[in-house]
Amino acid sequence: MGQVREGAWLAVWAVSGVIGLAVLYVIGVFVLGGAQWVTAGFRGEADERETTVSSGEFRRTTYEEFFDLCVAVQNTEGTIQALQEEREVASETRTAQIDQSITALKATRIESVNAYNSEAAQEHRAPFRDKGLPYRLDATAEPTTCTN
Repeated sequence: MGQVREGAWLAVWAVSGVIGLAVLYVIGVFVLGGAQWVTAGFRGEADERETTVSSGEFRRTTYEEFFDLCVAVQNTEGTIQALQEEREVASETRTAQIDQSITALKATRIESVNAYNSEAAQEHRAPFRDKGLPYRLDATAEPTTCTN
């Protein structure tokens, strides 16, 4: 009977040793970098916020992008207007060229409006739109105004 008891104690000690090593391993993982792995999602969001939201360069660049996109739409509208005025006195050959140019410029204007609206809708850029610029541009409304 003594041998059975001794074997049971050995089994208890072996199981306790394995559990103890597992606990030490888990503690070691957290101490040596496991905690970083577990919190990586939270820290990644914080790092992104710190590097973009807090970055003065990002803010300035974003303001300039919105303004440049809006001005590109206005410039295209101005070119279309100038071509329409020229069309009234142009020769038949030049009229065909002007019509092609106007069609291409209208497509370019729509692309610029869509680019502006796309960037304005991006969550990380929207807070940095200049307060004077419209939230969205309308592809069908002319002339475009870059101030509210």
